[in-house]
Amino acid sequence: MIYVELSKLFRRPRMYVIVALLCLLPLIVAIFLATTRIPPPPGQGGAFLAAVLGNGALYPAAAMALVLPVFLPVAVAVLAGDAVAGEATGGTLRYLLIRPVGRTRLLVAKLVAMVAFVLFAIAMVVLTSYITGVLLLGTGPATTGGVVVLPPDVTSLSGGVISPTELVARMLGTIGYITLSMLGVASIALFLSTLTDSALGAAMGALSVLVTSQVLVTLDAAESVKPYLPTRYWLAWIDFFRDPILWRDIERGALLQLVYVAVLLGCAWANFKTRDITS
Repeated sequence: MIYVELSKLFRRPRMYVIVALLCLLPLIVAIFLATTRIPPPPGQGGAFLAAVLGNGALYPAAAMALVLPVFLPVAVAVLAGDAVAGEATGGTLRYLLIRPVGRTRLLVAKLVAMVAFVLFAIAMVVLTSYITGVLLLGTGPATTGGVVVLPPDVTSLSGGVISPTELVARMLGTIGYITLSMLGVASIALFLSTLTDSALGAAMGALSVLVTSQVLVTLDAAESVKPYLPTRYWLAWIDFFRDPILWRDIERGALLQLVYVAVLLGCAWANFKTRDITS
């Protein structure tokens, strides 16, 4: 069943269109930075955008900061919202469950497909943005026979030095953290997808939750609930690029997302397990 869902995911042209659009934004920003060499004013612009002018090896981190607040969560919400509700809308859910496929297995397969999409999307953004940083922002990486290899040491956000090996390790930590954060988004959308036959309704419901969370995070009057909002620690991965790494918000954010994933997937399973499928 997992193979079937993965095959469906990677055969859909819209998935590649979504990933291409995710990669396009960092490319456009890099072109403007490379041609003007004008950094954002202090305190404005995405994280790392000023730092990448000095070393484009950090551009994958800047690219993730660009796509994370809006584009990546929207993509995840749309695909996760379509996971069950889309099958119901298309009239295939009922026939799918006639086969000897348990509802739990089907839900797990849908979740695995979402994890695969998130990892694929992030990997493509990181890869294309690294190439973009090397080619457009003049990082001066070492080369062997004309082939770009690991860049020289880069400067962390705290002013320390990050070796190429450490940079790769920190990027892997960033990918893991962002993947977990997007699983929180997918859990919200997947749960709503089990409540309705409208894929658009499930996706819009998940996005409404995220927008509300983002607004409350900026509201001083909501200070008491901020630590529990799903988007509160989304950008905590930036602390991977400080020296030393600041683990407090990273750990809190990971724990919060694990709670959201466990609770919402449990609710999605309980609802889907007992739902009367008529579509």
